[in-house]
Amino acid sequence: MKKGFVYTLIAFALVVLSAPFVFAANEAAPATGVVDYTKAIVIGCSLLAAGLAMAFGTIGTGLGMGNGLNGATNAVGRNPEAQGKVLLTMMVGLAMIESLAIYALVVALVVLYANPLLKYIGV
Repeated sequence: MKKGFVYTLIAFALVVLSAPFVFAANEAAPATGVVDYTKAIVIGCSLLAAGLAMAFGTIGTGLGMGNGLNGATNAVGRNPEAQGKVLLTMMVGLAMIESLAIYALVVALVVLYANPLLKYIGV
């Protein structure tokens, strides 16, 4: 309970400390008074998408690795003579699972740095 309260206080402090920068943005706006927030919205959504891709990608691979290691240790516990075959199969499986986390990282990096939406909206 205290941990959540501390995180809430930190988030609140960050919002309060970043507020002056938001108000200073009005002075940097063009003289016409029309501000196009399309780029800011696309970048904000891209950050959210990259974070969600990494979150779900790592949660899924973490659960998959835990399940695979659980099965391998149970198999070795029941049949110790088959340890070599089980170990080889487990290592190949863990490498395949880890590749899914790397794919999630690649998707997140593409969304962040080579964002195709920014090219689509003409920025």
